[in-house]
Amino acid sequence: MSRIGKKPVTLIKGVSASVSGQTVEVKGPKGTRSFTATDDVTIAIDGDVIKVTPRGTSKRARQQWGMARSMVENLVTGVTTGFKKELEIQGVGYRAAMAGNVLKLSLGYSHEVNFDVPAGVTVVTPKQTEITVEGIDQQLVGQVAANIREWRRPEPYKGKGIRYKGEFIFRKEGKKK
Repeated sequence: MSRIGKKPVTLIKGVSASVSGQTVEVKGPKGTRSFTATDDVTIAIDGDVIKVTPRGTSKRARQQWGMARSMVENLVTGVTTGFKKELEIQGVGYRAAMAGNVLKLSLGYSHEVNFDVPAGVTVVTPKQTEITVEGIDQQLVGQVAANIREWRRPEPYKGKGIRYKGEFIFRKEGKKK
């Protein structure tokens, strides 16, 4: 039995949900999100609780049970508090700045990198060396943060590059004479 799947998802005050077939739609103060589950699970609303149960005892049904419950919980979290990823930039002359809907990154290349921010995500640069990615879709927020980090991943010798806040970079020792 799935420990995650057994737990019901509680709807917080100000959040409403509706189920039509295999699609769950959740509305909250930050927006509306929906998720379509596979036919291996059944989704039902009981008052202010959403329950996910497997159809049958097949391996696929048991796999989808916990995953579908986690997806529904992420919908509720997204429309209430949202998701956030914080990035740090380390390196001499490395900086970031927002210009409209474009993130301008100076990362030691011969040119400035212009990163177009997709719809549904807001990118803020509180300092020149900090980037905050926020949105209601967890997958999109994580993907945008990963795409920004990909421009200059932290290298192991000096630690220069773009890293997640609090990320540990395994440092290597340089050449010795």
